[in-house]
Amino acid sequence: MAAKLYIVYYSTYGHVEKLAQEIKKGAESVEGVEVKLWQVPETLPEDVLGLMGAPPKSDVPVITPAELSEADGFIFGFPTRFGMMAGQFKAFLDATGGLWRTQQLAGKPAGLFYSTGSQGGGQETTPLTAITQLVHHGMIFVPIGYTFGAGMFEMEQVKGGSPYGAGTFAGDGSRQPSEIELAQAFHQGMYTAGITKKLKGTA
Repeated sequence: MAAKLYIVYYSTYGHVEKLAQEIKKGAESVEGVEVKLWQVPETLPEDVLGLMGAPPKSDVPVITPAELSEADGFIFGFPTRFGMMAGQFKAFLDATGGLWRTQQLAGKPAGLFYSTGSQGGGQETTPLTAITQLVHHGMIFVPIGYTFGAGMFEMEQVKGGSPYGAGTFAGDGSRQPSEIELAQAFHQGMYTAGITKKLKGTA
């Protein structure tokens, strides 16, 4: 039976979603892993999103907390807000109390990816502070470490991401994930899918 990997994200302007799509491609390259893309519910009213210049949401299905129990592993993604995960994703996790009480997510692997507005905007603090959510659920944090190889040491161009996971810089919103950032996202999907498969016992 295939291992199920859920990529669950929140994206305001599309940067995190682009990383999520590339992570999905990487995960799907691993045989024996079923991959599904989900987004969490939006909490801001449409008129506020309009004032922010946020584009319409994609047709990626919206997940409910209960549906998390179906998966064998996860990769969670979100933009940063003051060095921590965006409130929309935190609100979603705040609604997982029922899963926490029954420890339905305990022992399941989970990775993290993210987007920040600037180089000092939280490329490490955002995933670092998000780990507390995994800990209380008893989940196994899966960082990419330096498994991306030479790409982790890139100094000639601006590159998001860290040993915690794939990342990108949104800047004023006009900058899109670069080729190397997308490659790192693909790698994270492939790497985490492999670990999920092993822990599921389908290797």
